[in-house]
Amino acid sequence: MDHAASDLTVRSLAGEGVPLGAALLDELQSRLHGSLSLPGTPGFDEARQVWNAMIDRRPALIVRCADAADVAAAVAFAGRHQLLLSVRGGGHNIAGSAVCDGGMMIDLSLMRTVEVDAANRVARVQPGATLAEFDREAQASGLATPLGINSTTGVAGLTLGGGFGWLTRTLGMTVDNLIGADLVTAAGETVRASARENPDLFWAIRGGSGNFGIVTSFEFQLHPVGPEVFAGLIVHPFEHARALLRRYRLFAQQSPDELACWVVLRKAPPLPFLSPEIHGKEVVVFALCHSGDAAAAAQATEPLLAFGEPAGSHVGQMPYVAWQAAFDPLLTAGMRNYWKSHNFADLSDEVIDLLVDHAGQLPTAHCEIIVAQLGGAASRVAATEMAYPHRDVRYVLNVHTRWEDPADDQACVGWARRFFDATAPHATGGVYVNFITEDEERVAAAYGGNYERLMAAKRRYDPGNLFRMNQNIPPGRDAVGQAAE
Repeated sequence: MDHAASDLTVRSLAGEGVPLGAALLDELQSRLHGSLSLPGTPGFDEARQVWNAMIDRRPALIVRCADAADVAAAVAFAGRHQLLLSVRGGGHNIAGSAVCDGGMMIDLSLMRTVEVDAANRVARVQPGATLAEFDREAQASGLATPLGINSTTGVAGLTLGGGFGWLTRTLGMTVDNLIGADLVTAAGETVRASARENPDLFWAIRGGSGNFGIVTSFEFQLHPVGPEVFAGLIVHPFEHARALLRRYRLFAQQSPDELACWVVLRKAPPLPFLSPEIHGKEVVVFALCHSGDAAAAAQATEPLLAFGEPAGSHVGQMPYVAWQAAFDPLLTAGMRNYWKSHNFADLSDEVIDLLVDHAGQLPTAHCEIIVAQLGGAASRVAATEMAYPHRDVRYVLNVHTRWEDPADDQACVGWARRFFDATAPHATGGVYVNFITEDEERVAAAYGGNYERLMAAKRRYDPGNLFRMNQNIPPGRDAVGQAAE
């Protein structure tokens, strides 16, 4: 690694500049199996880029970790010099918390190993792995654990925030299937968290985001799934949206756990099973996945398939890994993204009217309103069993605003905020922590009655709030402002 002749200045936790000379950087590099990357060196710009193109931050240095020992060395170095620290896993977080300005970034994206113990149905996953990599290895043995719906998402961030997707109604949240983890704490120490080892830490990392340390290995329970599931899309003209959503509400209330059906309101993309006449026009999309056998799937989805006259559909048996990647083309990196989200216990007529009204005002062709169906197995866990508390939620609304031109920022963000404000009176008041954008102060709402216990865990494992580039849980009420320093 080439160092500049002068000292490298790195932003501290207090916001001041900390000079780091070549000797210190050489010492850190000597402890790494990976590498240090500085501005202007190969790989630096690649490492600092994340999924959301609205995030354009420049760390002073990036530690590209090759193993858990590298993570421990990097954390100890940051703690010793009190450096502002961010941690990158998959780089998919909407708030862009993976990247800090002027500080030190720990990049875990090279740590991507997934090991599957098929006999015991356990997977050990490193923090740089994506959903696609996890699913591929697990499905080689006909196994899976509940994950998200975009295969390029990082396993680490998804899991630490809770994690839900097509299998959640059947098998619970991602954190419901986490059975252990190895972490590096703020003190640079490696610890194990499980039901028997540091159970308070295990409780906190199951939904508490990256506040308590850097996970270097996740251990998940696996379940028989697939290799094929009954899944697909049913696309309806928008003119029948209100009636369709009211029928969907009843259908969702009666559907078995094995079936998840989400609603997407957007302009129709050029899907091959849709007539060109409907491309670019507003549509109602039912996206479904049944993880049981084919006969049960056909019976459970028959009422949904009988909703009116769709503009097109593509539903049937398909590989689970293919369905997990089905939405990837609509969620590629490099676009500008802004989200607003609410949790709902039910979809009232008022909420349905608001969904339809705002779906008719989409600011760009890439924007969409997503209503994710939860419940089922996820609702049969006590709210206090782990940090993730929202067990009464049946639907998660994600207002996904997406566009290319920075000139559209005001229009797109404004539309999302207006929709969010209009639906707020009908929501539970809670929010899924992974959907919180950087301009929101809703962390306490993400944890409800578990928030005080999370602050206690923070005081024990990160009293100096080293891990603050996240949806931050401060170690005490008087430390709330630290996250923004």
